[in-house]
Amino acid sequence: MTTIFLKWVSVLSVGILFSAISLVVFGAFSNSFFQGGFSSKSEEFVFLKRTPLKGPGFPPIFAYLISGTTGENERILRLLKSVYHPRNRYLLNLDAGSLDYERRKLALSVQSEKAFQAFKNVDVIGRSYPVEKMGSSAVAAILHGAAILLKISTDWDWFITLSASDYPIMTQDDLLHAFTFLPRDLNFIHYNNNSSWKQQRNINQIVGDPNLYLQKNTPIFYSSETRVTPEAFKIFGGSPWMILTRDFMEYCAHGWDNLPRTLLMYFTNSVNPLESYFHTVLCNSDDFQNTTVNNNLRYILWSNNPQQKPDFLNLSHYKRILESGAAFAGRFQEEGNLVLQKLDEDILNRLPNGLVPGKWCLNTAVNRSIENSNSKLDYCSSWGNINTVKPGARGVKLGDVLSKLAAGEGLRSSQCN
Repeated sequence: MTTIFLKWVSVLSVGILFSAISLVVFGAFSNSFFQGGFSSKSEEFVFLKRTPLKGPGFPPIFAYLISGTTGENERILRLLKSVYHPRNRYLLNLDAGSLDYERRKLALSVQSEKAFQAFKNVDVIGRSYPVEKMGSSAVAAILHGAAILLKISTDWDWFITLSASDYPIMTQDDLLHAFTFLPRDLNFIHYNNNSSWKQQRNINQIVGDPNLYLQKNTPIFYSSETRVTPEAFKIFGGSPWMILTRDFMEYCAHGWDNLPRTLLMYFTNSVNPLESYFHTVLCNSDDFQNTTVNNNLRYILWSNNPQQKPDFLNLSHYKRILESGAAFAGRFQEEGNLVLQKLDEDILNRLPNGLVPGKWCLNTAVNRSIENSNSKLDYCSSWGNINTVKPGARGVKLGDVLSKLAAGEGLRSSQCN
């Protein structure tokens, strides 16, 4: 009786997962707070019809999905401003733990920023849905975000997911430069296939994720039974933070063969599927298994805590963060974190509440005193060429590392063994 019940739960969860993805994808557009609908002063901002140039020698385009929950409006805005560049696309999402008021406030905050309004490359999802990071609803949220970004535009090259507790440790000019001369089919993902990882993550444990069918964030529940290790495919896993190509995200969202759907069904009832789903699809696909780079460009500090969560980073980690050569780091604690302030001042050259200056920003202030650093002066209200970047030493160094890695022997042979 128990076995029959568990099979029924698994099938039900799969059906609900596909329903949830499709409903949210289509619902998001009818309920999203898109720019231009909230302020009677929107005509003050001129829509700059500047399509980013693409091709050899031009920087890529990143599509960012930035996610958070209740109380994280300001953190999301700060993160958005720290990774903003007019070439890129940005999609912001607050889950069902937040209130409608918070989503509306986030959308209004986005519209009030001149650069966001002018380039129209930031959107906010207006319809919330529950998300549990340890459950399959987390995978549904990523696929949902990718599907929306693909519907908005298909001109982007790489898909990057960030949470409100993440932060960049280099400018967008640096990151865009580092990726400029790379093949556009490389997926940056940290993964492995060893038995110790599988044992630690208990991949055969059966769980259910109520967030697929309830309206509020709810913890996953565990079954007393387990299942056998799959024989039809190999399971790979690793970090849930990734930089994935548009082609691969399109493959997962629209899947022209059955592998993405088969694996989605399997991971519906797995613990922490966000640490396995995309890794397993990549490494079991004939089309994508030779496009992997086993590096996700993140600095994360793990300890053996029962919650299996990364440690919070602080000033004592600052030197190691910079020496890592990564593009992003996490987790950071709430607003006012001293290490974020130091990153803003030393690395990003970012004013409080301001955007990160770059080649695209014409009126960057060079000499700023403490007195005027908190003023409401907008140092990026005039814009230049969005198709050129001016990298610093960190961007040049990362570009050299990635270029050597991309040209390395064996990259196009199977990296997933």
